[in-house]
Amino acid sequence: MPITRGQKPQKVRVLVVDDSAVVRAILRNALSQHPDIEVVGQAADGLDALTKIPALRPDVVTLDVEMPRLDGIGVLERVGGRLPVSFLMVSTLTQAGAQVTFDALERGAFDYIPKPHAGHMVSQAEFREMLHAKVLAAARAKGRARRLAAGPPPAARRLPPNQVRGWVVAIGISCGGPQTLMEMLPVFPSDFVPILVTQHMPPQFTPSFAQHLGQACAMRVVHASDGQPVAHGTIYIAPGDRHLRLRRSGIDLRIALDAGEKVSGHRPSVDAMFFSAAHTCAPRCVGVIMTGMGHDGAEGIVRLHQAGCPTIAQDEQTSLVYGMPKAAVATGCVHHVVPLDEIPQTIARIIRSESRVARPEAEVV
Repeated sequence: MPITRGQKPQKVRVLVVDDSAVVRAILRNALSQHPDIEVVGQAADGLDALTKIPALRPDVVTLDVEMPRLDGIGVLERVGGRLPVSFLMVSTLTQAGAQVTFDALERGAFDYIPKPHAGHMVSQAEFREMLHAKVLAAARAKGRARRLAAGPPPAARRLPPNQVRGWVVAIGISCGGPQTLMEMLPVFPSDFVPILVTQHMPPQFTPSFAQHLGQACAMRVVHASDGQPVAHGTIYIAPGDRHLRLRRSGIDLRIALDAGEKVSGHRPSVDAMFFSAAHTCAPRCVGVIMTGMGHDGAEGIVRLHQAGCPTIAQDEQTSLVYGMPKAAVATGCVHHVVPLDEIPQTIARIIRSESRVARPEAEVV
């Protein structure tokens, strides 16, 4: 959808910032193929961008992470939160690229796209569709992406110690997810029930993402591995190229990863995780669907609901992208629609209130 200023619909205005002329051309050409997107300018580095952002007033800036003179982080430090613009980072799919990208997301960038390469991703319709979708989503979320506060959350927001056993929380999330999870997950205490997270993310990024989260959370955060016991006080991040499922091992639960076909267009898939949770540990699983594009997780929410599991969706006002939550709510199988800052308390309240009546199908260590 195009952005609307007053009553007149306008195209989404994009400034492309990259020190590579080849990458700038790739992005410009790909963006120009969408009828609701207009490339209003290009910049070769961060200092050039600082001049052109206030002059051109773009809705979205595609911002290279690594540039001479002034890099993407430097641009965010000087402009982020000061002008009504969304930043979409253009990131190399490397460990170093992942680290800098997460630093950018913490500083208020909306999301990221992988850096295209001539003769590789650029010719693929999948890349163009992803680029178009993220630029349009970034435009709709203009002014809503926030810098993340450093350190643990204020004491008033932290949940008290957890006394419940035998439950699992499964969270599905996509576009806008890194900032959202960095804001929400540190609220949980170190002894909370296991939390499974499927975040749509390239496989090169998920190890760094888990490490980044672990620095902020009281719970232990791990990059999930096949056969891992599901333990209290632990958050499991699905690898970027594997479905995260659950399997029984005696009375215990273990992580089961697989590289099978995509489910609902994704691997890892939220639906795949929800299907498995509904089959393996219902009704003691809380299914949570949060910010993201598309509909992954909607069928899984139905399956969890049918299995007697409580379900939660993030509301439209606090979702950076109200796609996945909207699709889930439309099924009629979401029990609670709540803003981001109320999701942890809602999960804890559900677990406390229903733990006396629900019978665990499996235990967690």
